[in-house]
Amino acid sequence: MKFNRLGSSDLKVSDICLGTMTWGIQNTQQDADEQISYALNRGVNFIDTAEMYPVPPNADTYGDTERIIGNWLSRNASQRSSIVLMTKIAGGGLKYIRNAGGITGEAIDHALAYSLERLKTDYIDVYQLHWPNRVTPHFGKHWPDGANPTKTDRAREVDGMRDILMGISRALQAGKIRHWALSDDTPWGIHTYLRLCDEMGVPRPVSIQNEFSLLHAKDWPYLIEMCELENIAYLPWSPLATGMLSGKYQNGARPEGSRWTLAQRMGLFRDKPPAQAATAKYVQIAEEAGITPSQLALAWCKQVPGVTSTIIGATTMTQLSENLDAFDLSLSEQVLSQVHEVLRAHPLGY
Repeated sequence: MKFNRLGSSDLKVSDICLGTMTWGIQNTQQDADEQISYALNRGVNFIDTAEMYPVPPNADTYGDTERIIGNWLSRNASQRSSIVLMTKIAGGGLKYIRNAGGITGEAIDHALAYSLERLKTDYIDVYQLHWPNRVTPHFGKHWPDGANPTKTDRAREVDGMRDILMGISRALQAGKIRHWALSDDTPWGIHTYLRLCDEMGVPRPVSIQNEFSLLHAKDWPYLIEMCELENIAYLPWSPLATGMLSGKYQNGARPEGSRWTLAQRMGLFRDKPPAQAATAKYVQIAEEAGITPSQLALAWCKQVPGVTSTIIGATTMTQLSENLDAFDLSLSEQVLSQVHEVLRAHPLGY
């Protein structure tokens, strides 16, 4: 297992980050225990979760993923110091989470207290802002008819970010978090937080996790360049495009128990003809290379310059083993050339 420094922090994290958002709906406590044990034995030391999880989010299961991790930690307290644990405060939009309010300094105070309680730990290694308060070009809003920056009140956003940083500063000073980070943000968001951190004397964010895959490469090269040059770790989430790149949803297939069989809060906006066409080509390239489509997609993500650690998830142990094996692979120049021909034709499949 290869380890990389997490941005400007003193943390060394594995090439692979274990994602947990299925724990509590698609996976049980027993499943999660087995996944954690297996991943740690394979060298993974990096785990990501969120107060909003599991997904699809709903009021009945809110916080259950953190509870599942906390149950494991309570039985394995001696391993806490060897794990880099990340969680996130949810942004606005969910009525059952702080009445759908956005992220504020006060919200951080409350959300963090409950996350620590559910996780049964005294500190979070990396505390992340799950998504910005403003509308951003993420979650299917990256096309010209999606987010509209002319509608953003810049002064209001900056004032809100200052308030957020005051909450972050309180958490850091109290030792409740070791570092903080961003998620689902943009170059402007990164730039503004960096400026405000320097202005206010607050430590800079150490990482950002954004959606990034062979079907959704919009962060390359501009946002990833900024991260690399500003010493912010870039962490791709959904490197398999919610499972599409495994090939299991080809030709309208919906395997029993798979994510696409569940009710989706924002619909299956990734299920677009260009994405399906690109996936079919990636499946063929993987077959010719003697690896699985999932391994092709993950091995490609790993080799992108500027990627620090890739967040993977699995609902079965077979999937987890297959995904972990991908990070032992090095794609040949021939395979990379074939992949990039498809990527140039379909840089944004959805």
